[in-house]
Amino acid sequence: MASDSTMQQRIAEKLTPQLLSMQAYHVPDRKGLIKLDAMENPYNWPPEMVDEWLDCLRQCTVNRYPDAGAAELKQRLRQIDGVADNLDLLLGNGSDELILLLLMAVAKPGATVLAPTPAFVMYKQIADSLGITFIDVPLRSDDFGLDMPAMRLAIEQHQPSVIFLAYPNNPTGNLFSHSDMLEILQCAPGIVVSDEAYAPFADASMLFVQDTYPSLLVMRTVSKLGLAGLRLGYLIGHPAWIQQLDKIRLPYNINTLTQVSAEFALSKQSVFDQQSRQIKRDREQLIEALNTLGRCHAFPSSANFVLFHVDGIPVTEVFESLKDNAILVKNLNTSHPLTRNCLRVTVGTSEQNKLFLDNLRMILEV
Repeated sequence: MASDSTMQQRIAEKLTPQLLSMQAYHVPDRKGLIKLDAMENPYNWPPEMVDEWLDCLRQCTVNRYPDAGAAELKQRLRQIDGVADNLDLLLGNGSDELILLLLMAVAKPGATVLAPTPAFVMYKQIADSLGITFIDVPLRSDDFGLDMPAMRLAIEQHQPSVIFLAYPNNPTGNLFSHSDMLEILQCAPGIVVSDEAYAPFADASMLFVQDTYPSLLVMRTVSKLGLAGLRLGYLIGHPAWIQQLDKIRLPYNINTLTQVSAEFALSKQSVFDQQSRQIKRDREQLIEALNTLGRCHAFPSSANFVLFHVDGIPVTEVFESLKDNAILVKNLNTSHPLTRNCLRVTVGTSEQNKLFLDNLRMILEV
């Protein structure tokens, strides 16, 4: 067996410098914790819905490859989102795979990718892994809005092949100005992706301007809706873009169980609509409660999470104290200067939200 030093030498010789300089995306151990860190829907399915789903699964032929085009699932998604007939869909194993396909497609020498930051970390993570230069433009510090003079300058200077705009944004939770979104579409030299992962909780979408802006791709996922375990994302856009991206999509990337389960679940859309309405009501109550606590400031949110700033106490101490009490939130203290001393909490059930607030109150009062 090769020594450790020999193995490290071989790795350094064969792997790309970009990969060697990266850090793996870390998913914390959540066993035994109340998970309020990953923007998941906290509600299970009704028992009768689970029974009906299991009946569907019994009919799955897992000895056969899945439908490569996932035609029935695509049709269901078209109906749910009201996708126009002149647009096409590309399905991915979560939004992460779709981001990977997009960036693989534009990974020419000198290509750049741009996003306002702080943003979803996978934009940069995947760009770095492919050796594509990632250009970040900080959001405004007062309201996390787009800094349009800086955005215009960066677009003009770097001519990005792809611009990612999370709408609402993660981790800040806000919706960017619709007029700013349209201005970026007008001046962008390449693809603009409206990442609408949190669409179930926001009363806004760029889906209905795609006829005017053919280089706009809308990216969505069923994860936040309540189907995170299925790993299903989808791109909506002009067929010319989708046809090219489909060339590098791995065959059978959406497995049979995901196709059957997602199609079944989306046929019960009213269940998820009801859950989303509850989450939105609880989100507003959570924001109000956080802002009544001393040392806390919660920011407005159009997603299923709330970003809040803590004053007068190191936020890492708050994070660890919550974790000691079996409550896991997201510590954003070192992720970006604009989220210094900030935590992000997913909207849970009413009971989970109360437990989180009670524990946070005790921590802040010490």
